Amino acid sequence: MTKAIRIHETGGPEVLTWEDVDVGDPGEGEVRIRHTAVGLNFIDIYQRSGLYPLPDLPLTLGTEGAGVIEAVGPGVDGIEAGQRVAYAGGQLGSYAEARVMPAGVLVPVPDAVDDRTAAAMMLKGMTAHMLLFKSYPVREGDHVLVHAAAGGVGSILVQWAKHLGATVIGTVGSAAKGEQATGHGADHVINYNEEDFAERVTEITGGRGVPVVYDSVGKDTFEKSLDCLSEWGFLVNFGNASGPAPDVAPLTLMAKGSLFLNRPTLFNYTNDHARRLAAAGDLFDVVAAGNVSIEVNQTYPLSDTAQAHMDLAARKTTGSTVLLP
Repeated sequence: MTKAIRIHETGGPEVLTWEDVDVGDPGEGEVRIRHTAVGLNFIDIYQRSGLYPLPDLPLTLGTEGAGVIEAVGPGVDGIEAGQRVAYAGGQLGSYAEARVMPAGVLVPVPDAVDDRTAAAMMLKGMTAHMLLFKSYPVREGDHVLVHAAAGGVGSILVQWAKHLGATVIGTVGSAAKGEQATGHGADHVINYNEEDFAERVTEITGGRGVPVVYDSVGKDTFEKSLDCLSEWGFLVNFGNASGPAPDVAPLTLMAKGSLFLNRPTLFNYTNDHARRLAAAGDLFDVVAAGNVSIEVNQTYPLSDTAQAHMDLAARKTTGSTVLLP
């Protein structure tokens, strides 16, 4: 029998249960995938806790995975049994040893990328692509501020922004994470537990501020992030690691320099198949070329997902975390 992590109610990590599930055969336009690696992301915690509403319970969490196609249903073209594939975003159910899912959300994994790296990079990497090319297109010479610069998305953002020619300022919560951010290419690293990051950004930029702040922390960094921006700057809030960001009045954005506030989601960015393939292709290219390194710094058995959730929420992890079926 196939095993999966299921929830029957929202709440803390204790609601995650290891259960038998019936996978079945793929139908029209579907495939059955046997997971070799499953990605762990903060959105999984938001959904488990109830912060992000879910469809009817019970269900299997997880939005990212990599594996091998076991069976192909009718009407599927371009995907064959035995092929290595990966996916991210919009398709709950990756916390399972195997699953049936629509073929159209899958992307082929090139030989240069192993399964654990693929599972770790899809959601975080395509999120970084969305932030750097859609939310605010980073240009050579830009100063950019990346919060949680040693985290999963943050570490990719730092490397990719540097590859695009930006000067990267990263915030971290410890000296060890600061060393990791520096190792990824951050030009300036600020420990927000020791320094006022808004004051340091002002110093670093000679009072100009930065044109964009990429903020996955939320409540604890939101208001000071506004103070880091130059006129017409973009605050891109894409996560709530410290809690949801506070409400902001439009007049506040005007008073602080005609600012823009963006709250993107990868699900909107990749709901078009051609755009999904293009984003994944760009991601695979920079990883294969060595311009962006995906660091899988933690692995957990899939059956121990509750502990992985606790460690991620407590900010005990760095880089990417992978669950192994």
